[in-house]
Amino acid sequence: MISSPAPSQQGPLVGLFVTCLVDLFRPSIGFAAIKLLEAGGARVEVPRAQTCCGQPAYNSGDRKDAAAIARQVVETFERFDYVVAPSGSCAGMLRLHYPRLLDDDPEYAERAAALAAKSFELTSFLVGVLGVGQVDAAYAGRVTYHDSCSSLRELHVREAPRRLLASVDGLSLIELGESEVCCGFGGAFSVKHPEISGAILDAKVRDILGTGATTVLAGDLGCLMHIAGRLARERAIVEARHVAEVLAGMTEDPAIAAPRQRR
Repeated sequence: MISSPAPSQQGPLVGLFVTCLVDLFRPSIGFAAIKLLEAGGARVEVPRAQTCCGQPAYNSGDRKDAAAIARQVVETFERFDYVVAPSGSCAGMLRLHYPRLLDDDPEYAERAAALAAKSFELTSFLVGVLGVGQVDAAYAGRVTYHDSCSSLRELHVREAPRRLLASVDGLSLIELGESEVCCGFGGAFSVKHPEISGAILDAKVRDILGTGATTVLAGDLGCLMHIAGRLARERAIVEARHVAEVLAGMTEDPAIAAPRQRR
């Protein structure tokens, strides 16, 4: 599906970290990620033993449980050449926070650092490691792209998704006026501070609607579900999709919507 490079049995062995939200709410993103990685020349496995990255516990200050989860993730994924997640927040957890979380653990400190060094967000891995420059996919219409906080600020992922989207036949990317501003989700933040979260989300939705785009894309499902929920309540005719679905040409499924809108 991807034009360059060709798939190879000698390509790097990638462990796909599916993420909780993708597994529970949008498995098609995982299948799209596999398609993109394999077409880019990687061999992909999805370990059945994987669980959460530990981010909810970590963000809530529960370092003990977060560390226990991190050790399990390290044990599950350290045999792979690379670990790739279709999520900036989960990839950021593995890449940046595991080494800090386990730095005083004599058994896991070095192993966590080694895992961190080979953990990547999906689009940055496709472009920066596999050398993918374009995809063979089509998506008609005007789209806009939301940069998630974790992808942008923790992992500095900005150009990779846009470079790949530029090669999608029929797609026209209209940039948001404030593409780098938070959507208000922030994991537990939207639960702890719903009024602030809602105000931030309102501004994000106004920005999206102002572009005239018919689809909003992002690389983090949490952001997309948050945005899609408000778009549905506003009865806005704007689809919300993960960037991997568009890049892989897998847009047969209905657009993403918050769980309570699915009835």
